[in-house]
Amino acid sequence: MKTANDYLNEARGQMEDRAASRDTAEGERSMAKTVVAFNLIYGHRLSVTEGWQFMSLLKKVRGSQGQYREDDYVDDVAYAALAAESARGEE
Repeated sequence: MKTANDYLNEARGQMEDRAASRDTAEGERSMAKTVVAFNLIYGHRLSVTEGWQFMSLLKKVRGSQGQYREDDYVDDVAYAALAAESARGEE
């Protein structure tokens, strides 16, 4: 049975993999561009932190529907960490 630390490590590994294949050496950094585009299209003022929080909520909703999918929880861990990092930078 996986522990909380296992989920943390798996989320970290996925973030590192995405950084290597899609983003920067610092890791997952696609949300800033996504939020800019969203705000331009829809006329909102969503922040980067709110973008990560939105994704976390999406994973929570998905996790509450249907069968268990580990991906919902691993991604939620990563999105929560990215939201925390972003919020710290918005201080």
